[in-house]
Amino acid sequence: MAESEAERGRLRRAADAARERIRAARKAHQDEVDAGVADDLVQEEPTIDADAHVPYGLRVSAAWAWRFLVLAAAGYVALWMVSRLSQVLIPLAIALLLSALLAPAVGFLRTRMRMPASLAAAIVLIGGLLVVLGTLTLVITQFIDGGPALAEKAATGVEEIQRWLRDGPMNLSTTQLDDALAAARAWLEENRQSLTSGALATATAGVEAVASGLLILFVTFFFLRDGRRLWRFTTLILPRPARRRASDAGHAAWLTLVAYVRATVLVAFIDAVGIGLALVLLRVEFAFPLAALVFLASFIPIVGATLSGVVAVLVALVDEGTLTALLVLAAVIVVQQTESHVLQPLIMGRAVSVHPLAVIVAIATGIVVAGIIGALIAVPIVAALNTAVRHLGQQRPQPPPDSVIIRADANP
Repeated sequence: MAESEAERGRLRRAADAARERIRAARKAHQDEVDAGVADDLVQEEPTIDADAHVPYGLRVSAAWAWRFLVLAAAGYVALWMVSRLSQVLIPLAIALLLSALLAPAVGFLRTRMRMPASLAAAIVLIGGLLVVLGTLTLVITQFIDGGPALAEKAATGVEEIQRWLRDGPMNLSTTQLDDALAAARAWLEENRQSLTSGALATATAGVEAVASGLLILFVTFFFLRDGRRLWRFTTLILPRPARRRASDAGHAAWLTLVAYVRATVLVAFIDAVGIGLALVLLRVEFAFPLAALVFLASFIPIVGATLSGVVAVLVALVDEGTLTALLVLAAVIVVQQTESHVLQPLIMGRAVSVHPLAVIVAIATGIVVAGIIGALIAVPIVAALNTAVRHLGQQRPQPPPDSVIIRADANP
């Protein structure tokens, strides 16, 4: 009996001690919580989201602005590099255009005639070079043979202009005309040194032109022979997933360049034949050289045809008179309008279409960077880049072979 009472007493004391420990633990926990809340109330400061107070339109404008500045800086650096390396890049661009012109002939010799790549490229390149040299020889010979007669007619035309200035509405006196001629001669005497240095600079430019011509020939030969292999090697610098897309885009751009060059040559030939026939029928001097000038100038879109037409009209004016010049002008307008509204849409089509504003900007940029040569190569390069960008934009990136594609079912 006494032992059971003692046992109950021990159990009661143990339960009371446990309850005291629980109360103490709860109190300590509550004190810690209260202390933490007090610290948070004392130390915590309200945070303010600065972006939330900036208008959404201003944030979007700022995002577009810095991206535009980055693109503008990249474009400026690219143009600066092109201007610094123009002695190399311009021959490469010309070689690329020549390769696009001659590539179909090389492909014909390699596939139909079963010729080796080197032999086919050499035959086509040498044949094209002989055609160009023969044409230039014929043009220069005609200019040399007919130059004195044209100079005499030009002198006669100048005398007629002087007579018109003296006896016409302007009613200038002989003394005023003589003073103007004397001032022109004095200017020539004063600037003889600068003109001579300009001639020396022209000689230096001639040496550079010969070096650039040799570079163009060598690069064109290797483009014709190893073009595909060179492009495959170029795509190796890209990440592996992007190589296929870049290769396809380059192939599409190359086809566009070939189509553009072929169509431009055909349109230029038709222009030259049309204006040349008009000059022959009207018996204007230098009909063949002027037709060759029209052919070469037609490679500069919009601007070249106008300039060559003006030169043809001026030669007709000096050679045959006002009526013949007006007839040549009419022939030039008819041929060029037919080219613009019929031939170019029919031959080039939508595959190489470039907006006229892009054409003007490309020509202006080419003239600033590389002069007349830049104007020649700017538009076909823009057309090829336009096709490549569109091709890349139409393609969707393909997932890698080891990726897992998860799609959400619209009707689970």
